[in-house]
Amino acid sequence: MDEYYSQKLSANKLKRCYDIAPPRIQQYLTAEVEYVLLQIQSHETILELGCGYGRVLKPLAKKAAKVYGIDTSKESLILAEKYLQEFRNVELQQMNAKSLTFEDKKFDSVIAIQNGISAFKVDPINLVKESIRVTKSGGRIILSSYSDKIWQERLDWFIKQSEEGLLGELDFNQTKNGKIVCKDGFKATTFTKNDFKKLISTIKVNAKIEEIDNSSIFCIINVD
Repeated sequence: MDEYYSQKLSANKLKRCYDIAPPRIQQYLTAEVEYVLLQIQSHETILELGCGYGRVLKPLAKKAAKVYGIDTSKESLILAEKYLQEFRNVELQQMNAKSLTFEDKKFDSVIAIQNGISAFKVDPINLVKESIRVTKSGGRIILSSYSDKIWQERLDWFIKQSEEGLLGELDFNQTKNGKIVCKDGFKATTFTKNDFKKLISTIKVNAKIEEIDNSSIFCIINVD
């Protein structure tokens, strides 16, 4: 499914998904970014996993000292270069989040919001362990997924994307319980509070789980 975002839903098509988001989804997206900005400091070096065309990187770059963004899609990164051209503290690289080429303990924060932990389609344990590896002691990993309280609005948003041809036709027989399935093979799942709790328990890390805006489940892992 990572190939879906790198080949079928990248660059301007990905940006269009966010441009057409209904007001409640726009509120959710804004609330996520504002929550992340509260967690970071102006002197920090930040890494965003799955940065796409730079939607989240832009507000991060306005606050943090240095911001890195990685994505598997070359096309999205090319658009991100244009989208973020006013910033001199942003570095973009084509890379897979499950196998980072950065040195150990490079970043103050590693961020994967807007359901990245599910959307990347990589093993969550390996994803978190790799994120921990590149995070400084005293730093943090910030993850988020959808709350089930925004399911209907999320579904309406994906229907809108499908109607514009950005996604395939939805398979309503399989689309339910937090999972959205398209007939072209696209599948969007979520990571619940219990999923985060199980992940924390398995990796044995210090973390907190918090719901914000009745739309996002955040998991912040503190790195020793």
